[in-house]
Amino acid sequence: MPYHLRFGEADPLRIRFAISPLWETHSAVRVLARPRQQGYHLPWLRRIAGAARGIDLAPLQLLMPRRGHSPDFLYPPPLGPAATFEEEIGAVRETDPALALTDFERALAETPGAAETTEGRRLLADPADGVARLADLLEAAWEALIAPDWPRLRALLEADVAYHSRRLAEGGLERLLSELHPAFDWAAETATLRVAYAGEHDRPLDGQGLVLMPSVFTWPDVVSGFDPPWQPTVAYPARGIGGLWAEARDRTPEVLARLFGRVRADVLCALDEPMGTTALAHRLGRAPSSVSAHLAVLRDAGLLTSRRYGHQVLYERTPLGIAVSQPGGD
Repeated sequence: MPYHLRFGEADPLRIRFAISPLWETHSAVRVLARPRQQGYHLPWLRRIAGAARGIDLAPLQLLMPRRGHSPDFLYPPPLGPAATFEEEIGAVRETDPALALTDFERALAETPGAAETTEGRRLLADPADGVARLADLLEAAWEALIAPDWPRLRALLEADVAYHSRRLAEGGLERLLSELHPAFDWAAETATLRVAYAGEHDRPLDGQGLVLMPSVFTWPDVVSGFDPPWQPTVAYPARGIGGLWAEARDRTPEVLARLFGRVRADVLCALDEPMGTTALAHRLGRAPSSVSAHLAVLRDAGLLTSRRYGHQVLYERTPLGIAVSQPGGD
């Protein structure tokens, strides 16, 4: 049965996009236990394998049932459009133990026998201790598994937000919601967003609006829900994750490298999605000053365009840049 998110008169005015490093951390821990979700992330999995073995993630994974409720307080909707991990984990640490206990009970009940395990009994007996220990685990997972790659992940997520924000401006809310993911079905006659999901949920937005959150590690699922007091939120797979872990040299046709020079060709071919200088430099393993110089040349040649998004300038290929960067044999 689908989730039904019912819009009132004010809710379309309160739709916002957000990016959450805490959500990506939690979802990455889930991916480690879900082989079906690992296909796009094999290079990352190979790289972090040793670090993952050094963290006991079992208490977190006990609260990640195959289907059903996971504790909302462990990954609440982001505080703002680009909250830091430190801000988000700080909010987790301040969770009311009574709210945490309710979440623990619901999540453990989804997996037969989970509440009777040693860890399950410990969480139920002392939810305040459980909040602190789980927050420590999430912080350790962030530092070991996500933080080293966060510039690359954030660039992809910001590119998704920029793309869909532009589509919203061009085609309105109906086009945006119909294009975000095949699981979405916008019913204009009832102002209801139906989200295909394994579970039944019916929630009026009641003027809170909706948070739309692209995610790298959610694929292939769309995740919705978030019971009160949390703001209604839908996390969906970000665009472009198929090439997320590919290195720039793997993307660049050799003939283009001979024509433009290796670094400049890598810069052009790495821009599958709009990206800022810092994130692009991190992806290419180059100094930001060097990447910035190449971006300026490519823009002056008509191969790139730039625009400001928040605090940074995003670069993307023009139609000519797209045509030039396509593999054509060598």
